[in-house]
Amino acid sequence: MAPVATADIVENVPSGKAMDSVSDAIDDVNVIKYDEESKFDAEKDKNTFRQYADATDRVKNFYREQHHKQTVSYNLAARNRFYNATRPRAEMTIWEAMEKLNTLVDESDPDTSLSQIQHLLQSAEAIRRDGKPRWMQLTGLIHDLGKLMLFFPELETQGQWDVVGDTFPVGCAFDKAIIYPQTFVGNPDFSDPTYSSKLGIYTEGCGLDNVMLSWGHDEYLYNVLKDQSDLPDESLAMIRYHSFYPWHREGAYRELMCDKDWAMLKAVNAFNPYDLYSKSDEPPKVEDLKPYYMELIDEFFPKKVLEW
Repeated sequence: MAPVATADIVENVPSGKAMDSVSDAIDDVNVIKYDEESKFDAEKDKNTFRQYADATDRVKNFYREQHHKQTVSYNLAARNRFYNATRPRAEMTIWEAMEKLNTLVDESDPDTSLSQIQHLLQSAEAIRRDGKPRWMQLTGLIHDLGKLMLFFPELETQGQWDVVGDTFPVGCAFDKAIIYPQTFVGNPDFSDPTYSSKLGIYTEGCGLDNVMLSWGHDEYLYNVLKDQSDLPDESLAMIRYHSFYPWHREGAYRELMCDKDWAMLKAVNAFNPYDLYSKSDEPPKVEDLKPYYMELIDEFFPKKVLEW
């Protein structure tokens, strides 16, 4: 929903405070709606992205392992580790988290070999250039920070297969819209009578909030941020579902959706061009952009230091 600005009429106020208030309200009205079509990618050849048929053996082997090992059993265990009250939680600011992540190269991604902080800034800057809301710019900046889970031994990640890559539901049939669907044959759940049925352990229209998506950086970051930020639901959906390509790009798993999910689908589709197609942009100059984004971070993270 587009922001609605209201401003009281202020008379005889010599300071600039009232003017700033009115200016902010006008900016809220004038800002481009978050779900308007992206413009930064208008001249880009979209066919050069997500070319998994021609991907390297590194990418293909990654997905084979992921599809073999993302079981219901593993997902339950991973969530138990995350929610364990005795689990030590690292404390970091958002920018500290970005810097820590900067040594990681995502083995599942065929489109980029840039450092993580450069990809995050590419996404955020593309959203900013298109005039999208500040919360969406920040979403671009932080959307992959869940990959930090690789650095936390208490989460017992197994490599990269349970951290990165496309996501999909577990506990029901693996849809053919998932990348490399034939590789699920090696997953024990593939032949389980319940887990291999259309709805599996779910009911029609149960809502994606009640669906267990394959454990990885999207699920992890969503659970970290939902109670530690002032981000709107649309932002949290962009974070949780941005790798759920079988759903938002291919149209799978509609039978599990509730009314809320249709609104969240619109949000994710508005975000994903900035995640995917910004990867061919020039690498950003981190130090030049840092002051702007530090201010943005403070706006939506009043606690400043998060528990990861």
